[in-house]
Amino acid sequence: MDYQSLFTFILEMAGTIAFAASGAMVGAQRGMDIFGVCVLGVVTAVGGGATRDIILGIVPPGMFQDPLYTLVATITACIVFGVMYWKQELLEGENRLLYDKVMLVMDSIGLGVFTVMGVDKGIQQGYAGKMFFLVFLGTVTGVGGGLIRDIMAGVPPYIFVRHIYACASIVGAVVCVWVYRLFGGVPAMVTGTVVVILIRYLAAHYRWNLPRLRRE
Repeated sequence: MDYQSLFTFILEMAGTIAFAASGAMVGAQRGMDIFGVCVLGVVTAVGGGATRDIILGIVPPGMFQDPLYTLVATITACIVFGVMYWKQELLEGENRLLYDKVMLVMDSIGLGVFTVMGVDKGIQQGYAGKMFFLVFLGTVTGVGGGLIRDIMAGVPPYIFVRHIYACASIVGAVVCVWVYRLFGGVPAMVTGTVVVILIRYLAAHYRWNLPRLRRE
């Protein structure tokens, strides 16, 4: 395994764990049992990638060819379920803000990682010269799992009520393509991921501080 392949694997694992945790947290917050929590964790982690693979004509999708990512997502979801079950106060009162912040971190990391993974997959499949298609693949990979999660959980999808969510993925994908053409794969994936996470953080910071700014 070369350096870039190892880096890509580590990045995919980080994104899988982050998205699985966010999906499991939504399931726990909605009062689902362990099976429901695991299903939400898995579809959040691999749903976007499966959609991307189908678009690229990769069948069966990678989640079925290599079950490692599904297994990691399932284990992560089980751990989150255990923590939330034994510490139910994490969903109540003042701890709700902590829940929202952890959810933001997990969802932002997953969004950033899978956005650049979508772009990278498109490049590997021979579409390096097609900017629009690469950005589309990156965005679908980034937001697809979260969209499926929210629909299954019966909550308004993030991409419809948090406009910066989808826009952050689009901007990160564009940056990833540009940097890839100038400096190569690893710098592109790092830069694209950081851009997405930074945009999500700034948007959340502004939203949380908006009431205070209005009072002033």
